[in-house]
Amino acid sequence: MGRPTGTRRGRAAVVALTAVCLAYAPIAFTELWPYTRPGAPALGEWVLGRTVSPEFVAGAVRDRTAPYARSLVPLIVHSVLGGLLMLLGPAQLLTAVRRRIRLHRALGLVFAAAVYVSMAGAAVYLVRTPPEQAFSGAAFWVVLAVILVGTVGSVTLGILAALTGFPDLHQRWLLLCYGFLMTAPLLRLEWGFLPALYPGLTIQEINRIAIMHLGALVSFGALLATRALDRRTAVPGLTGTWAPGPVLVLAHLAGAAGLAALVPAFLDQGAEGRRLLLAHLVPYAVAYAVLAVRAAGARRAGNGWAREEWRLHLAALLLAPAFSAVMVPVLERAVDLDRATALVAAAGIGGGVLAYTAVAVVSLRVLAGRELLRRGRTPAPPPKTPGAGLAAARTPGEEAR
Repeated sequence: MGRPTGTRRGRAAVVALTAVCLAYAPIAFTELWPYTRPGAPALGEWVLGRTVSPEFVAGAVRDRTAPYARSLVPLIVHSVLGGLLMLLGPAQLLTAVRRRIRLHRALGLVFAAAVYVSMAGAAVYLVRTPPEQAFSGAAFWVVLAVILVGTVGSVTLGILAALTGFPDLHQRWLLLCYGFLMTAPLLRLEWGFLPALYPGLTIQEINRIAIMHLGALVSFGALLATRALDRRTAVPGLTGTWAPGPVLVLAHLAGAAGLAALVPAFLDQGAEGRRLLLAHLVPYAVAYAVLAVRAAGARRAGNGWAREEWRLHLAALLLAPAFSAVMVPVLERAVDLDRATALVAAAGIGGGVLAYTAVAVVSLRVLAGRELLRRGRTPAPPPKTPGAGLAAARTPGEEAR
């Protein structure tokens, strides 16, 4: 594992992440006070009332009061532990890159327990709340449910990777897990600045804009962090590629077909549809450009492992619109949504689901390579980068010891 604090951009990213987490923690701790005692102070509401308007905050409270009342205790557990997780995340990152192994493991146990209990509280809320009665409606409920599953799944796979001696995969899954957790503070940031771009919109409408990209955005951030920490140019046992040119061509075609189905459907919804489509496509285009450029740069630099990971994630990103297009009729039937709501929900989950799939494929790629290495079918290439992570030079058995 490399040190993200070793470069100016890395230091800036760590400082920004820590600042967001430290700022959001007290907001999470106090967010549900007004629902336990009307009029009780809450830091997040106080800030929003002054940066946006008191009416904007009142709309949020009014919309959430009834569904929150049915699950107030589980939501308090979820919110308070969410604040704790915001503090544990930067601590875990710094203890890992600075090789404070014992402290990292101890904090990791607390982190994992907090994730499971916090997500259990959120699950109780979702089970007790019909999708149409959720804050900002059924599409928001679907996105929350998918983020919950992604968070629990990623922390579980991260723990299994650590226990079986795969620290590189542990790193990837835990960064993805923390990315999903970061949807909470990033949503609050969008509550603060999106009303300036779209004056007069309610917080419910702002939420629908935010879910168009939040899942994809945080998983993209997790990938950038992963690549910044992993400075290896080769991984033992890996030869060839799982994302050759023909695969990427097919992924482009599938992505184009998905967009051809999604774009007209959004445009048919008038001004709101155009607004939601813009919120979805701009981050998608930025992510596509970054992944394509990074993959090409890794090829020129002769960094085969980085190129492979960038290309696998690029293929997943390209398939996201096709996945969303297929999920529209599925959500219509499975969750009993109308066409417009199913469209918003499907577009909202596509990027996050496919990014999760890409991390799973990368993990399988590493596992397959090391299995071939264990059977003696491929040579173990030495790490080509001085100071590369320990996982690049050790076999799974050595890592476990």
